[in-house]
Amino acid sequence: MKLRRTMAVVMGTAMAVLMTACGQEGEGGGGGGAGGDGPLISIVSKGFQHQFWQAVKQGAEEEAEARGARVTFVGPATEADVEGQMDLLTNELARSPDAIGFAALDSQAAAPLLEQAQSQDIPVVAFDSGVESDVPVTTVATDNKAAAAEAAAHMAEAVGGEGTVALVVHDQTSLSGKERRDGFLEWMAANAPGITVLEPQYGGGDQLESAEIAKSIIRSNPDLSGIYASNEGSAIGVVNGVRESGRDDLVVVGFDSGQAQIDAITAGEMTGAVTQDPVDMGRQLVDAALSAIDGEELPESIDTAFHWYDQSNIEDPEIQAAIYE
Repeated sequence: MKLRRTMAVVMGTAMAVLMTACGQEGEGGGGGGAGGDGPLISIVSKGFQHQFWQAVKQGAEEEAEARGARVTFVGPATEADVEGQMDLLTNELARSPDAIGFAALDSQAAAPLLEQAQSQDIPVVAFDSGVESDVPVTTVATDNKAAAAEAAAHMAEAVGGEGTVALVVHDQTSLSGKERRDGFLEWMAANAPGITVLEPQYGGGDQLESAEIAKSIIRSNPDLSGIYASNEGSAIGVVNGVRESGRDDLVVVGFDSGQAQIDAITAGEMTGAVTQDPVDMGRQLVDAALSAIDGEELPESIDTAFHWYDQSNIEDPEIQAAIYE
């Protein structure tokens, strides 16, 4: 099931994004994802600027509608706006929802607000990225270290087990950023002695910044063999930077999906990528939140799937169900 959805327009400030997202509440006679008077789940994501979050939102809304629940879905203007995300989380707590879903931009910054949620008896379900807190009742996320190791293995194979490779990572504050960096580095250190891995560079998941970083890496390392990019925005930026540098010999390995990455893989500009299943992540987030509202015990983590895709398998049904446009 591919998603053919247009991304929501990103507003210039976090408050504007909040108003845009919460403005959906009037639709359908009820909450942002479903009508009626069922439990309200407030979901605070990392942003709206990537198609990944729109896919998570769709999955959450579909599950909420099926279960008679209501959801709101908000996020800051960029994935670098930690303060904006904290403002959104504060505003959602003021609504006294029945549960909160939270994807942390900074694994530590939200700790006081999560404790506030606990004091209000509002269960918190972490998703995509965990937090350094025991407040969340569970974390719904991809095994990011394992997924990054999968990307590293394909990178090593594509460069023939030798050469120099670089990393453009979306951040070093969220657990997903740390784990997608460390999983790649650890696999390379243990399995690819012939490959030199440069120090990671951080582009905030921003396409333009990641493109500039990629071009700078290429200029400084004429012997470069490949670049790994750790999320959708990073990957699109790296593809653009490589294209603008005229280095079509470089191996580019990405993370996540989206039309630009699908096109780059189809065109041979990207070797392949690891995709999560964001629609399923949204569904499992809502399912876990409803279980928490009912007082059910949940596992410490709920592992969502990931898949490697490239030209050889991009049309396979299993891959088609996980990638999004």
